[in-house]
Parts: sequence; structure tokens; C-alpha cells
Amino acid sequence: MVFGPVPSRRLGRSLGVNNIPPKHCSYSCIYCQVGKTAHLEVERREFYPPEDLVREIEEALSRLRGGLDYVTFVPDGEPTLDRNLGKTIRMLKSRLDVRVAVITNASLLHLPDVRADLGEADLVSVKVDAVTERVWRLVNRPHPAISNNLRLDGIIRFSEEFSGTLISETMLVSGFNDSAQEFELIGDLLARLNLHKAYIAVPIRPPAERFVRPPSEETLIEAHEILTSILGENKVELLMGYEGPQFSASGDPVESLLATTSVHPMRLDYAESYLRRYGLDPREVLSRLQGDGHIAIVEYLGRQFVVRRTLRSRDSVSR
Repeated sequence: MVFGPVPSRRLGRSLGVNNIPPKHCSYSCIYCQVGKTAHLEVERREFYPPEDLVREIEEALSRLRGGLDYVTFVPDGEPTLDRNLGKTIRMLKSRLDVRVAVITNASLLHLPDVRADLGEADLVSVKVDAVTERVWRLVNRPHPAISNNLRLDGIIRFSEEFSGTLISETMLVSGFNDSAQEFELIGDLLARLNLHKAYIAVPIRPPAERFVRPPSEETLIEAHEILTSILGENKVELLMGYEGPQFSASGDPVESLLATTSVHPMRLDYAESYLRRYGLDPREVLSRLQGDGHIAIVEYLGRQFVVRRTLRSRDSVSR
């Protein structure tokens, strides 16, 4: 339930919390780096007891070397489906001197209890990949019960109520949400938010659908220019590179590798560097994990990645 710390382009050094079982989500995004959604749902419920989550976080932090910027709820699903999210954050902050971040797809922010739970965090990142309904449904493939108008209204209402740091992320996919018209609509929505920073991202890890590709550099420049013209200088940042190889373990290195790659596919060269740092033979460890069916080596855009095999069907990965 806890992984990392991992280097984050937005959050610095982050200890991840996986408070949702694999692939329970309100979206099934075409670019999702942990594969297709297995359980498309919108009903909030309890998944793990808050006491268990907090205990695992405490144990991980007790073994941690070096500083930490955030404890981040970033599961391989939608964190706000957990009805105990707010309780867990309150319990965590009452016991430990940590900053808490939540990465949400923002699909359930029309619900008052979801907004209240997220209000316990220090930083919240909301997903805004599209504004027009057609594009939103093509890219994010939401649960049919989710209304686009309610989604957009919920994001605005949360911004009005939230006292912490609010950031947004927009993942651009070539041929889907990379038009100037969509950029302008996204910019107009973001301008209504009390936003610290708007991040533009592109798929750099193996996506759920093989046809997903990043836009051209010219399109990314256009997106940055349009959003900057609406939001102002220093409000928009492109996330185009990898975080770097500074992954670390809070416990057993191999178990930490499996926990991290379940939500955060790792470049093969980074995984090899990570294992060497803990005195392990990368070839032996990765070969054993592959042979046991725990991981797969997947190629995307000319690079190889280590991903958890259990999260992907056999026809969605290529060796």
C-alpha cells in the first residue's frame, strides 16, 4: 500500500500511498500508465482500514533515509473512491509532521464529501484533459454516470473552497485533445481556478492503448503559448522529460520495486541502477521476476520499461 519514495516532476521526493486496489477507477483513460481499468465505478466505499494505511506509512517513514517533500495519495485507481480518504489524511497528519498531496482525476468533485476529504490535503492536483464532452469521453472514457457539466462545476467549486495548493495536469494525446480550440477552452476553465500552476504533460510511459502517441513539439509549444496567454507568465509548465533515476526503497528493495512499478512504470535503465544501488544483480532479479510472472518488460517510444505484469492483460504488452 506504500511505495517509493519516487522522484516527482511536480512534487519533488514523494512517498506514494496506494489506497485503492488495482484498477478501481471512475475513468479508463486511453493513456493510463498502469493499463486498462478493470473496475469502472463511481460509488465511494472502504477499501483499506485507515489504521492499516497510516501504520504502513509510519513504518516506511521510520526506515526512510533523506528528506521527503510529500506523502502522496496516488494509487493505481482514483483515490477519492475511498470514502475514508479524509479520515486517513487527518489521522496521518495528527501523528506525523508531513505534507500530504492527492492526485485526483477530479471526476467526483461535484460531491460535497469528496471536496471535504480533499480539503484535508496540503496539495491537490486535478486532471483537466478536456473541456468539450466529446473529447473528454474519447480521452478519459469516464463511467457513464458522470456528467461533464457536473465535473467541470465540481472542479470550480473545489477551487473556491480549497485553502491549500491547487495544481492541474493536462495530458495531451496526438489526434485527440491537441487542437487549439481545446487548448483555449482548457485555458478558460483553468483561469477560473485559484491555481498555483498548470502542468502540460505527454505520455512517456507505456499507455493502456497502443495507438496513444504524444503530440508534436510544435503542438506542445502552441499549447504552452495559448495557456500562458490566458493564465499569465510562470503559471504554465511543460512536463516532457523523465524524473530521473533517484528511486529508493523504504523496505525490501525488490518488494519496493514491485510496489512502485504497480503504479509507476520504471525505465529499465533506472530499475537496473536502482537494484545495483542496493547491491543486487539487476539481470538476475529482473529475469527471476519476469519468469515468475511478476513483471513485464515493455517498449514504448523506443525505450524499455518495467511494469507489473498483474496489471496488464497479455495482449496489452509487448516484450
